[in-house]
Amino acid sequence: MADASTIREHMEVIGADGVHVGTVDHVEGDRIKLTKADSGQGRHEGHHHFISLGLVADVEGDKVRLSANGDVAVTFEEEA
Repeated sequence: MADASTIREHMEVIGADGVHVGTVDHVEGDRIKLTKADSGQGRHEGHHHFISLGLVADVEGDKVRLSANGDVAVTFEEEA
């Protein structure tokens, strides 16, 4: 797991395959809170989603890279 202190607001969250998953709102405990505007689709749209810091493989520049592909990572998201 990458150092959570290096994760900042507005960083892009991408899957291991480079697919866009969301945008960081902030780190809350052991989870990344994604922005509402860029979090979920369809019935999941319009509210925050969270991704466990345990899925973070690396922080590269302005991107948070997850250890799972984008399509798999969204299945691990928690809604708020």
